[in-house]
Amino acid sequence: MITQKMKYALKALLVLGDEARRDRPEALTIEAIAKRSGTPKRFLEQILLEVRNAGIVASIRGRSGGYSLIKRPEDVSISELLRLIDGPIAPLPCLSRRAYQRCEDCTDEATCRLRRVFSEVFWSYLILIESLSLADMLGSETVAAQVTGA
Repeated sequence: MITQKMKYALKALLVLGDEARRDRPEALTIEAIAKRSGTPKRFLEQILLEVRNAGIVASIRGRSGGYSLIKRPEDVSISELLRLIDGPIAPLPCLSRRAYQRCEDCTDEATCRLRRVFSEVFWSYLILIESLSLADMLGSETVAAQVTGA
């Protein structure tokens, strides 16, 4: 299950993605993003800072400042965003690619039935989630609504 923070991040990026597709895109203030996305302003500042530090959006200071999408929507991986915002996405620490940890109570990973079952389920999920980009969400109201719950 994705966190509320991740839903806010996705909603903000969808707003910025929609703006980037306009003929004359403008940087959007946190207030504008919050209003368009229906997310609380107080959470967006921290979220957008994380996304900016990851090189997905840029912030512009000054009177006409705000945030804008700097990566192409096709290059914004939903699985990478999930990892950035929510941390490891594997259901068990021993299945994580980037945050692997041996389970404390496991005596043998090779024969662990929990690991075997969850690895099959996780592999299917991973194939799907790693193929999804912000562009997919921008191009499909159905996908965006399913992911963000909007």
